[in-house]
Amino acid sequence: MSVSNTTHFTNPSVFILMGIPGLEGAYVWISIPFCAIYAITLLGNVAIMFIVKLDRSLHGPMYYFLCMLALTDIMLSTSILPKMLAIFWFDSREINFHACLIQMFFFKCSSVIESGIFVAMAFDRYVAICLPLRHSTILTNQVVAKIGLAMVLRGSILIMPYSLIAGRWPYCRTNIILQPYCRHVSLVNLACADTRFSNYYGLFLLFCVMGLDVIFIAVSYIQILRAVFSLPTKEARHKTFGTCISHLCAMLAFYIPDVFSSLMSRFGQIVPLHVHILVSNVCLLVPLMLNPVIYGATIKQIWGRVLQFFTYKGT
Repeated sequence: MSVSNTTHFTNPSVFILMGIPGLEGAYVWISIPFCAIYAITLLGNVAIMFIVKLDRSLHGPMYYFLCMLALTDIMLSTSILPKMLAIFWFDSREINFHACLIQMFFFKCSSVIESGIFVAMAFDRYVAICLPLRHSTILTNQVVAKIGLAMVLRGSILIMPYSLIAGRWPYCRTNIILQPYCRHVSLVNLACADTRFSNYYGLFLLFCVMGLDVIFIAVSYIQILRAVFSLPTKEARHKTFGTCISHLCAMLAFYIPDVFSSLMSRFGQIVPLHVHILVSNVCLLVPLMLNPVIYGATIKQIWGRVLQFFTYKGT
């Protein structure tokens, strides 16, 4: 299908996803690590949820939040990777206008939900370490379920305006998106309308939602560190703080690449387009693959259950 950059229209029925412009000849090789990332993300997160469901000793707030995180990682990766691989393998570049909006919604909604789950996990660690005698009464199963529902509703309500506004914009320049999936900033660049509200709303989400999440996590860990350092022995301090290591690693793997990618998109004009697209996608997708690896390696109960499963299969 030939696409002209000068095509004029009021509303496209489809957008054309260009993938990674300039690297078309290497799509087969590029698809290999992206396919591996998707497979590890799916298998790792499904394994964690399966293990938590089977082992009743893991039926607690920390592991319930971990299952929510795993489910969110699956939703986020599935919202963009299948279409990305279809571009690499089958040159399937077209995406329906409404499918593009839906993809953008689930992608951004999953990111906000994941950030909220990290806040919930930090609160769980705060209660477990600073208020251990009240942990079971504060974080009951009903409370955990309500927190999970609140995170889903928060993400959906906050991101819905993006899709609604983008769906009403006229698009009269081109329907070509220089990305392997639909991003809000890409639609902003294509719209022939006043997009200031959407830009301001994006800044609101960045600073007043994600920023507040980081502040809440930081406050929780300040209180955790105070409680840890008040413990009488070095061994007790190491053992107590060790319960936070997996959460800290996963949280840093989520926020640091996101900040790096945002800075690169704003101040990396000298970086070639294909490098920018490739790096931003790696920064987005690798943390999703690392989460089950981090939790599987640092939480003894999960790792032990995995070893027990494979040992049983091998006998």
